[in-house]
Amino acid sequence: MSAWPRPTLARRVMLALGMAFLLVWCMLLAYEYIQFKQESEQHSGVHKVGNALYAALARLERPEQVTTALATTATWLNLLRHEAKQLPGELVFELRDHRGHLIYSSLAQASPAPPAGADDAFWVYERAAPAWSLRIAEPKPARTATLGGLGRGLVPYLLISLPCVLLPLWLAVHQGLRPLRLLAERVAARRRDDLSPIGMDPNYSELRPLVAAFDQLLASLRGKAQRERAFIEDAAHELRTPMAVISTQAHVIARATDPGERRQAQEHLNLAIARASHLTGQLLELATLDEMAPATLELVDVADSVRQLLAQHMRLALARRMDLSLDAPDQLDWPVEVAAFHSIVSNLLENSLRYVPPGGCVQVGLRRDGADLVLSIADDGPGIAPDQRQHIFERFYRGRGHDAPGSGLGLAIVRQACARMRGEVRIVAGLAGRGCGFDVRFLGGEEPRGMTRMRCYKKSIRN
Repeated sequence: MSAWPRPTLARRVMLALGMAFLLVWCMLLAYEYIQFKQESEQHSGVHKVGNALYAALARLERPEQVTTALATTATWLNLLRHEAKQLPGELVFELRDHRGHLIYSSLAQASPAPPAGADDAFWVYERAAPAWSLRIAEPKPARTATLGGLGRGLVPYLLISLPCVLLPLWLAVHQGLRPLRLLAERVAARRRDDLSPIGMDPNYSELRPLVAAFDQLLASLRGKAQRERAFIEDAAHELRTPMAVISTQAHVIARATDPGERRQAQEHLNLAIARASHLTGQLLELATLDEMAPATLELVDVADSVRQLLAQHMRLALARRMDLSLDAPDQLDWPVEVAAFHSIVSNLLENSLRYVPPGGCVQVGLRRDGADLVLSIADDGPGIAPDQRQHIFERFYRGRGHDAPGSGLGLAIVRQACARMRGEVRIVAGLAGRGCGFDVRFLGGEEPRGMTRMRCYKKSIRN
């Protein structure tokens, strides 16, 4: 069994044309039928024939002449009626004298014309002269026969007009689809790595949005390819330094004879390995956020999640004698993508704990603001210069004026994770006029519970 042919625009237009002609035929048929009914009710054809025949017979003097003329006319009209094959039955002609006696009837057997009360089946014409009276009866056609005759009469006109409409329409469709064929040919002829604009300005305004959308898609792909290329180059550059340190210190350890020198080389090697491991983990995390399917939100207690993440970073805070606090409700249920939310909190915490000097302060806040959820992290560290803030979320960008180790990917990961959850991150003022802060706003969400605000996790860690 052959497969159903794939639909085409040309075939659909031709089908629409056929349906249009069928609709026109139905409308014309209805118009002709209504006009026929009105004319037949007002002045049927038998009245025209009767008036003309009466005027001709009135000029004859002898009854024999009248009878002969009527018989000849009846035979001639019924013969024409049979040859036309459009009207049912025969015309019935009767001629009676002034006393009402039948003189002539066109019927084979002499009988009266259609009886009284048969007006629903016949059109009747009757007129009397001084010496005789004429009566003509024409059978009314059935509705189906009338519609069939009128419909057949319209078919030739539609068949004549069909080519006159079909040819220009086919030419218009063929020429109208030509720009689409040219666009397909240009796309097919391009190299697989060619993401340059199509460079086509179609004449038809309906096609310009298609070409513009295609060029916009190519521009987006170009930007993505450039970002991926830059990402790979930057990642290779960032990994080159710890790899070189690892290679150098490994040679030092292998050749050093002094225990102090070996111990120092071992420390440098461990730091380089830790940096490379941290950088690799962030690269994998960023790549995962880029390639993950659309976010799947889960209703979780975000306040408890933040508390657990702060507990995980407490060791670093203790080591740096920092004051780490949390201001959040006892319970705050909110729909989030758990992995992305944890990534946001962890990277912002690590960013503050790494760049704030020992003995500093980091405050974390979590609250509901209308229909949104707001996560805030602020510190009293060195802050970020105003001229650097527009670049701080770029990948591998590291601000000036500090010597803390880092990869420059933490805030880029935060921005990417926020975008996955319809959120946004922005830089705000820090604590006591110093440092800087970050506000993360997640749009929309369920009505949270347990809005009692309390200092649920605050420790002061100082020597």
